[in-house]
Amino acid sequence: MSLTLGPALLFCPADRPERFAGALQKADAVILDLEDAVLPAGKAAARENIIDADLDPARVIVRVNAPDSAEFGKDLEALARTPFRTVMVAKSEDPSALDVFGSEYALVALCETALGVHRAGDIAAHHRTVALMWGAEDLVASLRGMSSRFADGRYRDVARQARAQVLLAAGAHGRAAIDAVHLDIDDLDGLAAEAADAVASGFSATACIHPKQVAVIRDAYRPDPASVEWARAVLVAAEGERGVFRYEGRMIDEPVLRHARAIVSRG
Repeated sequence: MSLTLGPALLFCPADRPERFAGALQKADAVILDLEDAVLPAGKAAARENIIDADLDPARVIVRVNAPDSAEFGKDLEALARTPFRTVMVAKSEDPSALDVFGSEYALVALCETALGVHRAGDIAAHHRTVALMWGAEDLVASLRGMSSRFADGRYRDVARQARAQVLLAAGAHGRAAIDAVHLDIDDLDGLAAEAADAVASGFSATACIHPKQVAVIRDAYRPDPASVEWARAVLVAAEGERGVFRYEGRMIDEPVLRHARAIVSRG
């Protein structure tokens, strides 16, 4: 299995069923959240909402609670009564905890604690894992820190390292990587910059928490026409070449051609 849902993945609290259809309409995929977005008293009703949801399963991810939580088993029981089989596992830390999922499930492992980031490679290697995502706030909380960002909005070094580590672990095992949410909903310029860096670095998608963030993410992941034109032209030029060649004054080798193919695939 692979994860090819599009670049903008929108979280939606599972205790707000009236928002489900609208969220899916606005984004490339919706993440129905049974974890942090739902208070403990509302989790049972949230599970029923997911059971009753009439949504395209191919564009739905369900975030379940952490495997070591009391809610995890209940989440799995509810999932079994739905057609949804792409599951985001919150606070993934132990690859063996993913063994409970059958072959019909595709897992997005959320590495958002110090231990989860430390074990990201082993989690990515699990045969049910199709993608990794990282999370900044839970990560810093697991370190007993207070903030993942500086006052100007930039990530602190520990968050940047975790982001890179999860991306590298995903890439090493051929999994997709999903960038973390930008919590400042009104900071669209900051989101645009982070999303542009995400796609340039190799992330497949960026998660978001508000519909107005969707267009910003899509714009960042969509290459400009000039880049697409160059990529197509250099790939055509490569058909008549053997090995390294020169194109418009630039040396072209296989890594550059892979970059060009990636641009065309998103164009």
